[in-house]
Amino acid sequence: MPVNLELKVKLNSFNPIKKTLLELNARYSGILNQTDIYYKITGGLLKLRIENGVQSIIKYKRDEKSSNRFSNYHILELSSGDARKFFKDVLEIEAVVIKKRYLYIYDNTRIHLDNVKGLGYFLELESLVINGKAEAKKRFNTICCALMLGKYNEIRKSYRDMVMSRIK
Repeated sequence: MPVNLELKVKLNSFNPIKKTLLELNARYSGILNQTDIYYKITGGLLKLRIENGVQSIIKYKRDEKSSNRFSNYHILELSSGDARKFFKDVLEIEAVVIKKRYLYIYDNTRIHLDNVKGLGYFLELESLVINGKAEAKKRFNTICCALMLGKYNEIRKSYRDMVMSRIK
């Protein structure tokens, strides 16, 4: 399973982050319109992601209590059919998260500027572990410092958890 090192913070605006990303020559990769449908399972999270019309199933586990948020994940691309209809009678939906994601890439780190329906503006980092966790952490810390993320409070919840806590 691939592994990411992750971080999420709440923002008031994307503008200061976008300015810094431009200065860093981070590569802008476009807008992703995403609907994530989270299903009830034991042992991790399972979601159907519909991204600009393309469907995939994503299963992941992440220890939210660890000092470093490493996430093990697996993505299954779907090539046909309507996965929502397929899963409707098979799995129970826990939450639906709708977001517009502005994607940037910097040194094998995905930088997501997310406008999440009902929740607001967020920044997420996902540094891919390629040559070990220590090397990923070094790249991760470099981008965190460049974006001055230390001044923000880290959010140690998935969007699923945030949406579910609003519903209750």
